[in-house]
Amino acid sequence: METFAAHPVPAHVPPDMIGDFSLFTSPGMAPTPNGDPQAASAVVHGGPPIFYSPVNTRDGRGTWVITRAQDQRRVLQDPESFSSHRSIFASALGESWPMIPLELDPPEHGKFRSLLNPLLSPKRVMALETAVRERSAFLIDRIAAAGTSCDVMKDFAFPFAVNIFLRFLGLPDDRLDEFVGWANDLFHGDNAKRPAAARKIIAFIDDLAAQRRAQSVDDFMSFLVQSKIDDRPLTDAEIRGTGVLLFVAGLDTVAAAIGFDLNYLARHVDDQRLLRGDPSRIVLAAEELLRAYPTVQMIRVATKDVDFEGAPIRKGDYVSCATMIANRDPAEFDHPERIDLAREDNRHTAFAYGPHRCLGSHLARREIVVALEEWLKRIPDFRIKEGTAPVTYGGHVFGIENLILDWS
Repeated sequence: METFAAHPVPAHVPPDMIGDFSLFTSPGMAPTPNGDPQAASAVVHGGPPIFYSPVNTRDGRGTWVITRAQDQRRVLQDPESFSSHRSIFASALGESWPMIPLELDPPEHGKFRSLLNPLLSPKRVMALETAVRERSAFLIDRIAAAGTSCDVMKDFAFPFAVNIFLRFLGLPDDRLDEFVGWANDLFHGDNAKRPAAARKIIAFIDDLAAQRRAQSVDDFMSFLVQSKIDDRPLTDAEIRGTGVLLFVAGLDTVAAAIGFDLNYLARHVDDQRLLRGDPSRIVLAAEELLRAYPTVQMIRVATKDVDFEGAPIRKGDYVSCATMIANRDPAEFDHPERIDLAREDNRHTAFAYGPHRCLGSHLARREIVVALEEWLKRIPDFRIKEGTAPVTYGGHVFGIENLILDWS
């Protein structure tokens, strides 16, 4: 994982508030065979409720790290003090436009959120369920027919997540491998591959918008080019920002979640058999696995000087609200280190919190549950293939690769 040079620690940060922890470089966060970066992040609960991590972004910037779930909720519900506009994607190109609505603040955020909500409503997700299940079954049947082992991320998790995204956009499958390649380069490539992938994605979104302006069909992009905000059509930049968010958000996170879940079940055959014997438990189990293995670190930018739990946060400072830290908070969860697939009242924040709670959470949940249901229905007792070790990593989006499962 290539990073830029570390930025200096700002002068206003007290030396005794600097913590030796980073979601990019700490033990368990850099690419690690057989790692568990979510569990490794829980080490912060032995320390102060907030501290400054000198290198906690891909480009080497420091962030304040909020460790308590209740404090993260305060930050995430206060867009006036903590802005979402960070241009995560655009910064790969040296630009600064927002992904929409993720990087908009109120009141603009609410207008776009209201526009997009019906597209990802529970009702709309129910309508997609048949296609989601058919695609999952097709991929797993193909894996089962090919032998007794597979690379789950390459053969199932990524093609499944990308295919559902393509259906949502109304696109055929023939570019699936190409899109998976772009996503991999964007999220996990070096500093040369990331801008190239970003440019390809932008060109694709812009081209698709132009096609749908010329001839609309029943899909997401046609909806965007025909939509209005404040009685005016969306600008090219707004369509691009929304299309890019959909592309980015729907690919890596769902695939990573499925990978972490199957990695866990491969190592816990009793839980695997429990779910196989009673598939009605899978919905509850999926929530616990979302709690235990969330993938996203949310970062906010202070819009003004704020003293927060004794920390002198100053305008422009980055503030990290990592889901994996909140979801291991002992004040929120009994025995947070224990994975209990029957855990109830599971107030996890895998989909974030506040006004920016994940717009696609209903679809993501269904994708994960269906993937687990179909996998357990079709593949017998599976384990990590002997002689292999999946590689995990932290960062802005936690991930897992080289996950080779065996059921011979």
